[in-house]
Amino acid sequence: MTIDVKICGLTRAEDMKACATLGVRWVGLVFHPASPRCVHPEQAAQLHAAIPAPAQNGPFRVGLFVKPTYDQIAEVLKHVPLDILQLYTDEATALSLKARTGRSVWLARGIAQQDDLPVSASLDGYVIEAPAQKGDTRPGGLGRTFDWKLTSRWQAPAPWLLAGGLTPDNVSKAIQVSNAPAVDVSSGVEEAPGIKSALLIEKFVKNSQKRACTSGE
Repeated sequence: MTIDVKICGLTRAEDMKACATLGVRWVGLVFHPASPRCVHPEQAAQLHAAIPAPAQNGPFRVGLFVKPTYDQIAEVLKHVPLDILQLYTDEATALSLKARTGRSVWLARGIAQQDDLPVSASLDGYVIEAPAQKGDTRPGGLGRTFDWKLTSRWQAPAPWLLAGGLTPDNVSKAIQVSNAPAVDVSSGVEEAPGIKSALLIEKFVKNSQKRACTSGE
């Protein structure tokens, strides 16, 4: 089974091109000012233009928003034709934004226990990651993993991606333990915040297609 890969927090054209060349399925652009990977709509338009569109076998464009209003998303959509909205918000707001924008919506969910796993099939997908902790200045996995076994037998109501703390070195084991059909990485393939490494992206994509051997561990 092929594991789909999303590279998030892209800020440079060369990194977008590396993703396209390596067959990454989704490229993520962050529109949250508190993130060191935040891009402005005009910058996002340049990044979008650097690689083929999905219709030409390029990656799908995903925009990450934190508690956004419709107007904030609409302003971005004037500049870049996002395929998917990845939202940090409540489910009702996510459904409203899905209806108003006509875009597919993924809802990010932090998981501490099995009861935290989504059960609603109303959205197009979920990003499953570590839960927020006291003192966090922004949402997201923030380089932290969680107990991957929590998703191993989950009957997911929609497609989902495993995120949070993934690296080229642990992604194959993460997939084996979690049974994730897709993975999402940001800091794990970076040289510095927002500055990706083509070598690490390549290694991450390659290792995501492997099944880790955990015998004896």
